[in-house]
Amino acid sequence: MDGLIRLIDTLDIDLTQPESMVVQPGQSLSITCQVSGYSLTDSSYATGWVRQREGKPMDWIFHQWGGGGFYGNEALKSKFSYSRDTSARTVTIQGQNMQPEDSGVYYCVRLPTVTQSTNRPAQKQDNT
Repeated sequence: MDGLIRLIDTLDIDLTQPESMVVQPGQSLSITCQVSGYSLTDSSYATGWVRQREGKPMDWIFHQWGGGGFYGNEALKSKFSYSRDTSARTVTIQGQNMQPEDSGVYYCVRLPTVTQSTNRPAQKQDNT
């Protein structure tokens, strides 16, 4: 187990974003995340945004795979937009007409692909 911990400690992947910011009601929001330790075009990973509002479940906003596939939360697509600059290694979330209910912590996140499968045959569900 000690070897595994050492391996994880050497990965040196950073997603850096501003510590905090204040946006007045009705104003727009723009947060840029600087990525290092992996490429935004690496198809093994997706980079995106989630938010944690006080007393609420975490909201997934959107993510984009290195190969270009983009997935967004339909309920939030009119509020937020996403851009990435692969040469600058940045991803940016932009929000419009921000309101008090949009207050929370916005996190830039990296998602790995699933690399294991169970190789078990699918089981038919008995609906009786």
